[in-house]
Amino acid sequence: MKSLLPTLLILSLPALLTAAPAPDKSSAGSIATADSKEVIARVGALDVKLDEVKTAIAKLDQREQEAISRDPALLNQVVRLLLVQRLMFNEAVAKKWDDKPQVKAAVERARETAITESYLKSISEPPADYPSEAELQNAYELAKPSLAVGRQWRLAQIYIAAPESISKAELDKAEARLAEAKKALAEKGADFGATAKKLSDETTAAAQGGEIGWMTEAQLQPEIRGSVAKLTVGAQSEAVRLKDGWHILRCLDIKEPSVAPLEQVRAVLTERMRQEKARINSQAYISALLQQNPVTINEVTLAKALGK
Repeated sequence: MKSLLPTLLILSLPALLTAAPAPDKSSAGSIATADSKEVIARVGALDVKLDEVKTAIAKLDQREQEAISRDPALLNQVVRLLLVQRLMFNEAVAKKWDDKPQVKAAVERARETAITESYLKSISEPPADYPSEAELQNAYELAKPSLAVGRQWRLAQIYIAAPESISKAELDKAEARLAEAKKALAEKGADFGATAKKLSDETTAAAQGGEIGWMTEAQLQPEIRGSVAKLTVGAQSEAVRLKDGWHILRCLDIKEPSVAPLEQVRAVLTERMRQEKARINSQAYISALLQQNPVTINEVTLAKALGK
């Protein structure tokens, strides 16, 4: 999330330039004003209100919004950024920065863009009841090949680190630990999880008895796929040598190939269909608009714009 603050700054500053209110000295002091329920923060005479924070968050992409929901400290940064932007805006206006021709032009472009984009979005938006259940079911049937999930294995491993670059002495130690792991697993009633906790070099998984979770074939390194594919539940592989060391794998469970049910993908599929419908609607609108208003361009004069 290192990009969060710069992203917010870029997204929010045009709106502040066109819509930020002038400082109101009468509002200075306590936050307990008539609209105190909406005021989140204040610096000097400047307020940041709840709706402003919501607007800033709405402009972030899904990944950034999810990060904010997981880490409240990032939300605090959003509020601080809005305050900084407001301070910058007021300082710039006080210096009549907004009177500069290039700034006026940029503000007008931002205004035109905001108006046209919001208008296009409003007329392209599919009806609230789109897609219908029949349309959704049909799209689901067409999408089934892409929704197929191959065979999955729930795996645990014992990993003995031995990268190719280690010294002979370090390699000997790693081989000794590998031999110890093999001996422990060969004993009657061997406990794979306990052996992993004791000997595996992948400490996070080792703490969980070596468990590394569910894996599909595509997620497995090619050198390991063959060994895993042969495993039945409760079985373990021979030690497989990779560039980073040895891996002994145990199969804890298996899921056979399947297709995600409609209910599991309903929300994602619906949103995807609505986005595609909006795209088609916007293209149709622009095409009709151009047909009603044919465009002619003087190419000779246009070339002068590039100094030709």
